[in-house]
Amino acid sequence: MRYLIRSIKYFIWFAVILSITMAIMVGLGLVEADLNLMFRDGIKSIWQIAALFVILAFVYPAVGFRKQEAVVPGEYPEVREKVINFMESRGYYLETEEGENMTFRLRSKVGAFFKMLEDRVTFIKVPGGFEVEGLRKEIVRLISGLEYLFRNETNDNYSKY
Repeated sequence: MRYLIRSIKYFIWFAVILSITMAIMVGLGLVEADLNLMFRDGIKSIWQIAALFVILAFVYPAVGFRKQEAVVPGEYPEVREKVINFMESRGYYLETEEGENMTFRLRSKVGAFFKMLEDRVTFIKVPGGFEVEGLRKEIVRLISGLEYLFRNETNDNYSKY
């Protein structure tokens, strides 16, 4: 169900972006305000563009979202506060915590809007770290920073000996 909702959101987002772009072009006088003159095939082009948007909206959630494992050494009580502090430093707040699983949301409502309210990042505790789920680009960035933080902390602990 979440996949279908994401697809519908992306279809609407693509349509809004196209509408804004065309409105700007009409406002600047770059194209005529008549749909039959604006597009090569006139109104028929609108259906072709809509079909393209349907295909893109159907495929993008599969490509744009992912689950990836983050290597975070230590038991949950030891790493919990550090993970929360790390996420807060990246502009997220702890939305829910169920057992050893945490869900974060963007603090900035503007940032969340531009991500079409798909700003949720979920941490599911697995042996050796967390399975992180969310937007692909965001997940890669967060996991990289999180692993760097814990890797450097582990190296600092060994350098004391």
